[in-house]
Amino acid sequence: MNTMRSLASSLWVIDHPLQAMGLDLGARTTIVRLASGGLWMHSPGPLDQHLVSEINALGPVQALIAPNAMHHLYLARNVHAFPEAKVYISPALPPKLTESFPYELLSDTAPEMWRQDIAQQIIGGLPKLQEVVFFHSASRALLITDLAFNIRNSKSWFTRFFMRCNGGYNRFGPTRIFRSLVKDREALRLSLNRVQTWDFDRIIVTHGDVLESDGKQEMQRQYAWV
Repeated sequence: MNTMRSLASSLWVIDHPLQAMGLDLGARTTIVRLASGGLWMHSPGPLDQHLVSEINALGPVQALIAPNAMHHLYLARNVHAFPEAKVYISPALPPKLTESFPYELLSDTAPEMWRQDIAQQIIGGLPKLQEVVFFHSASRALLITDLAFNIRNSKSWFTRFFMRCNGGYNRFGPTRIFRSLVKDREALRLSLNRVQTWDFDRIIVTHGDVLESDGKQEMQRQYAWV
């Protein structure tokens, strides 16, 4: 069941189940109400009519964000549900899209629509993923997708076993699979250095628990190997 909850003023998350390769990973959509009053949706997830009504009650959806090459499963469904929204996607995603709809590619520069509310940065050195991370200054929240997991518990023994082997269970940080995707460590380091200039504290991960505090220190510690 999809559940929406508020994390801060003008900031909500929707937690929903996600199974992949037999793993119960769970996933998260983040919604920001922009200064314009419109909604910005990061990593759109599955929808039902009740959830669509809840979202519409917050304001008009103006932007749908697919932040890397892996998080597009429900994008087309959200495009149909929110036809007035503009779509913004990772530069690595176009070859994987199976439905045709207008979109713009994300870059290191935020579009005019959310430039006053949210900063962004493409994480370099990961050509197959090309994840874009975001910083919501009003809530001091960093939004990441597969850059790090924070899965603290799972009812699935296979998920617990696999994620322990993957270095991503009961801890915040990058997984071993993520590390294997790094092709240019210097480019990754430069991107992360730019991210560290942002004044974030909370980290909203897409898989696992939200890291409510000390996020900046944790990012520095978990990426000391770069």
